[in-house]
Amino acid sequence: MSPRRAPPVASAASRGGLTERGYIYTMSERDLFGNFERMRRDMDELFGGVFERGGLSRRRAGHWPAVDVAYASDPPRAIVTAELAGMDISDIALQIEGRKLFLAGRRGPAEPAGEVYQQIEIERGSFRRLIELGADVDADRINARYEDGMLRVELPLLGRPQRRREVPIESGDAP
Repeated sequence: MSPRRAPPVASAASRGGLTERGYIYTMSERDLFGNFERMRRDMDELFGGVFERGGLSRRRAGHWPAVDVAYASDPPRAIVTAELAGMDISDIALQIEGRKLFLAGRRGPAEPAGEVYQQIEIERGSFRRLIELGADVDADRINARYEDGMLRVELPLLGRPQRRREVPIESGDAP
């Protein structure tokens, strides 16, 4: 009785089979990405979409508080609106530096302490947001108003945009 021989390496590799030296794993590119897709679906099932539906807070994702930035034309201004419900105005700070608006603050703990929570979605603690503006603003004329949990900051834009005009091109040839 002769000993059983292992298949050639090439055919073992193509099947992902066993060789004399151990396992050789190969997959087609399609199978590799198919496995990642299956793993993603399994993770979605396991966690129930918690990362997409607010279970992973905006704060941890770097987006707390929620901020809208809009531009108005008459008069030309940027309007920044921040959702800051339940905060005291003395706990909010604003700074402007060029086209960067810094918003910082702190929302204190919920009252009364000692309660047992089933669900926690309201962000607490300190925050700092940098809002990049798309235009230069007049820092001396900025006004901010906090009402009904919303901070509205109006930032007048500097100057009017220049109209399009033809630019003459000079020849590099000597006359």
